[in-house]
Amino acid sequence: MTELPLVLLHAFPLDARMWNAVREPLASHLRVITPDQRGLGRSPLPESAREPSLEDAARDVIALLDRLDLDRVVLGGCSMGGYLAMAVLRLAPERVGGLVFVDTKATADTPEAAQSRLDVAVRVEREGTAGWLAEANLPNLLAESTWEQRPDVVETVREIIESQPPAGISWTALALRTRPDSLDLLRDAGVPALVVVGEEDRITPVEAASAMVEAMPGATLVVLPGAGHLTPLEDPAGVVEAILSWYPETHEK
Repeated sequence: MTELPLVLLHAFPLDARMWNAVREPLASHLRVITPDQRGLGRSPLPESAREPSLEDAARDVIALLDRLDLDRVVLGGCSMGGYLAMAVLRLAPERVGGLVFVDTKATADTPEAAQSRLDVAVRVEREGTAGWLAEANLPNLLAESTWEQRPDVVETVREIIESQPPAGISWTALALRTRPDSLDLLRDAGVPALVVVGEEDRITPVEAASAMVEAMPGATLVVLPGAGHLTPLEDPAGVVEAILSWYPETHEK
């Protein structure tokens, strides 16, 4: 049997470099693909008159699978990457042979969260990202122990955030605020699923991860102690172990 490739989609406001610490250990066992979402990292933002929507970003992922000649993959994502994975599942469920959700949730934005994203988009368009975007996001992205004891991780996250193009940040913030609730989608997914969450995740806490697991019969939950919202950076060994110990269940038929 051949294991399906693993596609990992990154969080906001970061890019695929957030997977650096887990990519090599995973790649020694699996084919791992870590694209940048449109407008972020090295991926251009296509010109479009359409309102920003994760559906368009999902079509980018499907187009990537087509280019790589991959019929089915295990699709994973952290935070926004999880939302994007759900958007792909909604559009092309036949392409998804397994799901890996890392520090994410299946519910839509609250009105307050949607307004906050709009505020980010407006400010980015007016001021750019320098001097505020990283500082506004870092406190919630990382566990307190990471802040206090892991300055290298804090600086890595800061550098990735500060390097993002303002237009991509604005587009993505607007796209995220209109995403639908996906719990019913997950109930109908019918594929093996792994949910990983940092015990100290304040953005998508353990309760949100548990709700996803409850929606997917047979799903596996892994809670990583001492980690916050960015477990692939805060506890890469824990994320790798979780994925590799679960992965044999996703063999291609």
